[in-house]
Amino acid sequence: MTLSVPAAFAATAIDLGTADSYVVLGGSTVTNTGTPTVLNGDLGVHPGTAITGFPPGLVTGGTTHAGDTHAAQAKIDLVTAYDSATSQAPIATLATELGGQTLVEGVYTFSSTAGLTGAVTLQGGPDAVWVFQIPDTLITASSSTVVLDGGARACNVFWQVGSSATLGSGTDFVGTIMAMTSITVDFGATVEGRALARTGAVTLDNNVFTGPRCDDDEAGTPDEPVTPVDPDEPVTPVDPDEPVTPVDPDEPVTPVDPDDSGTPGDPIEVVVPGTPSAPGNPGAAGNPGTSATVNSSRSGAADALATTGIDGSARGVLLTAAGLLTMGGIFMVLQAARRRTARNT
Repeated sequence: MTLSVPAAFAATAIDLGTADSYVVLGGSTVTNTGTPTVLNGDLGVHPGTAITGFPPGLVTGGTTHAGDTHAAQAKIDLVTAYDSATSQAPIATLATELGGQTLVEGVYTFSSTAGLTGAVTLQGGPDAVWVFQIPDTLITASSSTVVLDGGARACNVFWQVGSSATLGSGTDFVGTIMAMTSITVDFGATVEGRALARTGAVTLDNNVFTGPRCDDDEAGTPDEPVTPVDPDEPVTPVDPDEPVTPVDPDEPVTPVDPDDSGTPGDPIEVVVPGTPSAPGNPGAAGNPGTSATVNSSRSGAADALATTGIDGSARGVLLTAAGLLTMGGIFMVLQAARRRTARNT
């Protein structure tokens, strides 16, 4: 069955105030039953202070507020939002069972309890708003689904529950639940929205919550896997004294020519050491002097020359000269003797 509603009777989006950042907000306690529930948004409780099961539960993209002033203000804003939802005039009263229906935007009320088995489709554009006023309880069967069609967004779906809400295991739920008492989310259920309980507990069991933001820059992606932060991974601190050079936006950028191979550098002159020349051949030994029979004076001269350290060839020349001088002296003595003999005769 498909219902249509005139624009004059369209629902008004609920302002959650500071509660908008929370995906789970309890009144007395918040409990995760020892499973790796992932909350993509703030987690809080007030006026209670007890939050258990985190870890192994993981809060990403948000902060945990256990009974602090932030959670107290969020609870005040939740009460205001709850009252705003109840004050809007409904366009139709629905039967208990929502399964199998297609609903356009508007405010819908129930006589008592609301239930969902199977799928209910919410059909409308990105600005369409749905407000469900449930006087008693909201209960979904296992593997039930709320389907958005035509561009409808989870941030514009609100469930005001007069008592408590229970989402069955494996339920794929959409929208913000504002329950007077408590909210139980069974094993494996996923929520693109919020579980906000005014006075009672919120109980979780291996669930994934994604905060529905109508601002596209803040909207989460429910199918995007969450990568936990490794607490043991070292963090490199930023040096506060390191100067930062700003980029001049007016400075032109010279594109790089992919065909420019660059200017080659000057050739490198390699000096090859020379090959050492072969040592020179020693000079030929001098010819020994001509031996001659001389008197004792020549022999003495030879002995004297030997003590001078002059090599053999030089000594030979000197000895030859000495021999000639000696012979010349003898010849001159003989000539003188002959002259004296001639005078005497």
